[in-house]
Amino acid sequence: MEVFDTINETQKHLKSSQNKTIGFVPTMGALHHGHIALIKKSFAENDLTVCSIFVNPTQFNNPEDLKKYPRTLDEDCKMLEEAGCDVVFAPTAEEMYPNLPQIKLNFGYLEEIMEGKFRPGHFNGVGIVVAKLFHIVKPNKTYFGQKDIQQVAVINRLIKDFSFDLEMIVCDTIRENDGLAMSSRNRRLSDEARAMAPKIYESLKLGEKLLLAGESIESVKSKISDFYRTYSEFELEYYEITDFESLESISKISPERKTAIIIAAHLGGVRLIDNYIF
Repeated sequence: MEVFDTINETQKHLKSSQNKTIGFVPTMGALHHGHIALIKKSFAENDLTVCSIFVNPTQFNNPEDLKKYPRTLDEDCKMLEEAGCDVVFAPTAEEMYPNLPQIKLNFGYLEEIMEGKFRPGHFNGVGIVVAKLFHIVKPNKTYFGQKDIQQVAVINRLIKDFSFDLEMIVCDTIRENDGLAMSSRNRRLSDEARAMAPKIYESLKLGEKLLLAGESIESVKSKISDFYRTYSEFELEYYEITDFESLESISKISPERKTAIIIAAHLGGVRLIDNYIF
């Protein structure tokens, strides 16, 4: 496995691998089994698998969150090599941004709901860095996890609107045995908070159960608010019930379409997101 920290070295190496298909997994490091599942899928479907590790400062609207984000490059590289990754691109912020980007990306209504609403400017940062990475790596396929459901929608829009010649593969969320969605942020949870964290998945499943029992969306959201009021450790940021394809709010569920229940909550100073599709 080759590890590069400059754009020039990375591109030079990839250009030498002509006529080989490239699968690409962009990450911010602190890798877990969810990331490794993406790497293994890419390994199975492409000649070369490239993983980027870059904690992108432009997508953090909370400087403290950026400061505390775990950085574990040596450990990450060991996991990637064992999973069959061929190339790791791990640049510095100065390498990726010799000058701060002046362009601004706006993803329409996705900027106004859920992550877009509570993290203004976040998707601009995501869109710019992913576009840069696509130009650097020039992959045939790119792999993302379903846990970041709104990010998936944003990247899908980016690929379509900028006519990137690649296919996005979206993979199922990988969970711990107790239901907690795997996330790099889980490392920051205290033992007490980690024991409580599966309540997030429990609340998603409860929402599904209530909806399938015929309760209205308003009633379900009210009961979920009550659910979290009984657990003072949590600060619920949002709990939304949307159309799976568009992520727009719906007035009722329908057997003709998939429904997404999407949540963000703070626990012990760590912000966690998750979703459930049915």
